[in-house]
Amino acid sequence: MKKNFYKIALCLGLWGCSLVSCDFLNVDRYIDDMTSLDSVFSRKNLLDQYIKGAAAYLNDESRLYSVAPDPFQIASDENFVAWNDARHAGTKYLRDELNEFTTEFARWGEFYKGIRKANVVIKRINECQDISEIDRRDYAGKAYFLRGYYYYLLIRQYGPVPIIPDDPFETDETVENMAIERNTFDECCDYICEAMEMASQMLVQRRSATSEIYQPTKGAALAVISRVRLMQASPWFNGNTAYSGWKTSDGRDFISQNYNPDRWGQAALASKKVIDMGVYKLHTIPKNTKTPELPANVSKEDFPNGAGNIDPLRSYSELFNGETPLQSNDEIIYACDSWRGGDESVNWIVMPQAMGGANGLSLTQSLIDAYYMVDGRDINNSSAEYPYPGPDEAWQEIGSNSGALLEFSGYEIMPRTAKMYINREPRFYASIGYCHCFWPGSSYLGTETNYKNIEATYYKDGTVQPNAQLPDDKCFSGYTLKKYTNPEDNLKGTNRAKAFPIIRYAEILLNYAEALNEMDGTYTDPESGETITRDPAEICKAFNQIRYRAGLPGITEAEANNREAMRDLIKRERQIEFACEHMRFFDLRRWGDAMEMLNKPIMGMNVEARTNERQLFYTPTIVNYKYARRSFSFKMNFFPIHRNTLDKNPKLVQNPGW
Repeated sequence: MKKNFYKIALCLGLWGCSLVSCDFLNVDRYIDDMTSLDSVFSRKNLLDQYIKGAAAYLNDESRLYSVAPDPFQIASDENFVAWNDARHAGTKYLRDELNEFTTEFARWGEFYKGIRKANVVIKRINECQDISEIDRRDYAGKAYFLRGYYYYLLIRQYGPVPIIPDDPFETDETVENMAIERNTFDECCDYICEAMEMASQMLVQRRSATSEIYQPTKGAALAVISRVRLMQASPWFNGNTAYSGWKTSDGRDFISQNYNPDRWGQAALASKKVIDMGVYKLHTIPKNTKTPELPANVSKEDFPNGAGNIDPLRSYSELFNGETPLQSNDEIIYACDSWRGGDESVNWIVMPQAMGGANGLSLTQSLIDAYYMVDGRDINNSSAEYPYPGPDEAWQEIGSNSGALLEFSGYEIMPRTAKMYINREPRFYASIGYCHCFWPGSSYLGTETNYKNIEATYYKDGTVQPNAQLPDDKCFSGYTLKKYTNPEDNLKGTNRAKAFPIIRYAEILLNYAEALNEMDGTYTDPESGETITRDPAEICKAFNQIRYRAGLPGITEAEANNREAMRDLIKRERQIEFACEHMRFFDLRRWGDAMEMLNKPIMGMNVEARTNERQLFYTPTIVNYKYARRSFSFKMNFFPIHRNTLDKNPKLVQNPGW
């Protein structure tokens, strides 16, 4: 099943119904030749169905782990899964078990089918007579968005790709004429941005109706431009000499060999355009009596100038767990309907077995250690007021009489929790399932007492160990993900409806801060004449909104003046803020950090230790589970093009190394 913004629901004849849904209408079954297309473009309802068919090939980006559309979430340094099978084939990527002959994740042909359908709509939409001009513009905007987004998905997975003619090929076109060489990466980025710019001029600014809530808007189109321009400006795609021998047939470099500093200015202006819309803001929840006091070094001004009037934990957690409906969430710019049940959901892979889950996702110690202390200090440089315990204390129980804050913002810390997990920043508690973490699962209303209110422990004899028939269904690092799980969620009960945020305003703010930080001097856009300069005050303004929403201290302009230090801060902030949101692999690649980070050994807790061996359990250990042993080579920056695709188009060249 596909659950992106064009999902058709059968129940009551409405889109987006949460009860019953089906695959997209396969328009090709009814449209076999151009005569049938003539009928389609004579009636609005058939045109609408055709556009839905054009969207049928989009990735379901909420499937991070099971039956995922690409391998890149599993193949990041954030996590690994317990299995290496067809349903979790992302494991195979960093084990070098995928090649140009395997069918897993081979989406090239599907994306181009979507592009062709979008191009047909753009070319012929004016033929439709029974449609208002407002709807005609919106439909055309959707088609331009689809054209651009499919190309974005292509370059994200494969690198530079062929840009096919805007006028669709005739059905009897020769294979020779349809064989097209790959364009350069810069040409692809420019083409995507042109399509998204057209889409932004036609799409509506807001969609509030339930039936349209996942469809793209003006802001979504502009946000894609922000993402693409940042990628294009980044070191891997901007003067990367590692691709010096990779050229088109006429000698042009597929990846630019000459660093262009203006790319950062383009990226900054693209992000600023979204900010200047004034439509989006970070999601916040007002503070209440259960909100803990802020550390002394955090601004008490009202958000966005401080965190004085918000609850940082709930402000972040309710972005993802379904507590705040998408219609009421001004941070999410583009989303898809998140899978709510079954063994393809995030809930299934992270939840304890007693709640119907498989408990098969393991997070890495490097992600855990990235989270700050509650006052914004690193765990290796903690303060006297909020110290990170040394190895002689880290494993010890907090205890109910320790004076530690065990209940806040509706979150409960169990007394047997290790001291290494107290006084961490709110995003840690919103995202991470650690040993002795509490899983309420309150929607279960049956009589079995062990199906909810579970204190999950990952010792060898812990509370969430697998049964004998499925010994690999376990967490091998001692950490799992809670980010998308509502306290009510229970696979033996019900699960809260959720939207998966594909692009949110936090990304735009950090895109803007990063692009400004990397700028040299001033950039003026040649078309609009708009000028932008590296401004430490602007960097702070964007960056600090993320910090304050998390209840952390902001940075000063003096700190923002240091480009190298600011670069490290931005990288870490993205790692924490977007943890397990299908972004980490692509960030590591565009920065040129993938080779280093993806070849580090995976560390975690010692899950071979028993309950009575607490200190041994809480000793950071290299995870030796077979599917945690991975390596990353140069070729893995891009996915291989399938051999069948190469054979059909003799002008295509394979990605380097495959």
